[in-house]
Amino acid sequence: MNILDLVGNTPLLELKKIAQDIPGVSLFAKAEFCNPSGSVKDRAARAMILAGLEQGALRPGKTIIDASSGNTGIAYSMLGAALGYPALIYLPANASAERKRIMKCYHAEIVETSPLESSDGAFLAVKEAVARDPDRYFFPNQYNNDVNWRAHYNSTGIEIWEQTGGTVTHFITGLGTSGTFMGTSRRLKEYNKAVHVYAVQPDSPFHGIEGTKHMGSTIKPGIYDETLPEGFVEVDTESAYAMARRLASEEGLLVGISAGANVVGALRLGRTLPKGSVVVTVLGDSGSRYLSDNFWDEGGTR
Repeated sequence: MNILDLVGNTPLLELKKIAQDIPGVSLFAKAEFCNPSGSVKDRAARAMILAGLEQGALRPGKTIIDASSGNTGIAYSMLGAALGYPALIYLPANASAERKRIMKCYHAEIVETSPLESSDGAFLAVKEAVARDPDRYFFPNQYNNDVNWRAHYNSTGIEIWEQTGGTVTHFITGLGTSGTFMGTSRRLKEYNKAVHVYAVQPDSPFHGIEGTKHMGSTIKPGIYDETLPEGFVEVDTESAYAMARRLASEEGLLVGISAGANVVGALRLGRTLPKGSVVVTVLGDSGSRYLSDNFWDEGGTR
């Protein structure tokens, strides 16, 4: 067994305390912080790197390069270290200090891009770097690589179905690359066409929910199919912060900002549903990656 074998098969947790105000509706969350690098992005990163090795696109002498808001960069860095490949990660300069430090612990190289351009700016900068020296890099291109969503089709969706005993009625999560949503939703709807799938979205283009895109104001990932979500639940940054604090203090779960947003969205969806509904969302990463952020203090901001 090696570090790659530890990716996936994460627990499904019931959020009983958080869901007390939606009696009759069950709320579950995938504990993706249990992946070896600490986030859901291990799944797609592992799949894309293994595909690159199988196809010969990743071979000795190549450097793994991609844009990331942080978590996929950490996953690439971890997997690259394990397999003997250097990683070069482009990410917005305002990504948390903890995530940058984790990547550097794996000896990855970081290029910081304008925070005003968010992950879009990092993506465009990576494309320019690859175009200048294509033979130097293996570019998984997570936003436009079908292997990304297929990783969740082949793992996350299957796990949720089995862990709920096929009782899941609703799946909801935020959109970054959209891989988690697309792959998981497709698999669940293949099992049962009656499963409803919703996306969480920030309520404004200017938000602090890291790793989550406001699709109306950003470069849409090539893997994103806008016809698949049945609806969107908009979440403001302050509510996501408050839920991250609640999850820590009430459920004992120290998770990140996108996880807070996902649970807010799941609760809001749950309030509209009939009794007997089973809602599943995703806790994408650990809150330990954001401890330098002030929002952990009541009323604090980033």
